[in-house]
Amino acid sequence: MKTHIFIPCFIDQLFPQSAVNMVTVLKQVGCDVTYNPNQTCCGQPALNAGFWEEAQDVAKKFVDDFANQEQVVCPSASCVGFIKNHYRELLGDTVNPAVLEQMTASIYEFSEFLIEHCDTTNLTPVLEGRATYHDSCSALRECSIKEEPRALLSKVKGLELIEHPNAEVCCGFGGTFATKFESISVAMAEKKVEEALDLEVDYIISTDLSCLMHLNGYIEKKELPLKTLHLADVLVGE
Repeated sequence: MKTHIFIPCFIDQLFPQSAVNMVTVLKQVGCDVTYNPNQTCCGQPALNAGFWEEAQDVAKKFVDDFANQEQVVCPSASCVGFIKNHYRELLGDTVNPAVLEQMTASIYEFSEFLIEHCDTTNLTPVLEGRATYHDSCSALRECSIKEEPRALLSKVKGLELIEHPNAEVCCGFGGTFATKFESISVAMAEKKVEEALDLEVDYIISTDLSCLMHLNGYIEKKELPLKTLHLADVLVGE
């Protein structure tokens, strides 16, 4: 199964190992993984910062890079949600509507793709410890992803998954929200992390490294006994 991958810009620059782990997992479930080296960004950061025309230019490039591909997999629900839900308004009639419709229908978040299109019986990940799962706003609200990552984590040998009482509450990152409203953003991260500590877990796991980056910043600042992991980092195994 030929599978194209989109690696978001911040993952490429800051968390490349998670991208490598996703590729490893996709190969383990039988995908023929293809990477287009011309890819850059989906345009979300520019739009969040208010740069409409610049975001439009980046989005047009994304369409050029990935148009007419049967399936594109991305390790970030934030980017997938942006493409699926905002490209039509952002690009309008500047892109062939049929091409845009096909592309938005063929891009998948990593866990969504594994559950819907792959045989995951070959996956035998091991992670000893207790973990809680964080539903990112983009995964839950823009992509309707909730059960998929939990189903995959249930296959991890040695892992006890503890449901966070406020798993669906925002972590406080929100892209530029974290810089525009720093005190609110930090308070939201604090609440999320402190509640995880109350559960006596070792890990916070999510589909979105943007959320995990934000939470990990608070964890490291306070030197707390807690680690953050992207789903791909867990499923890749030992």
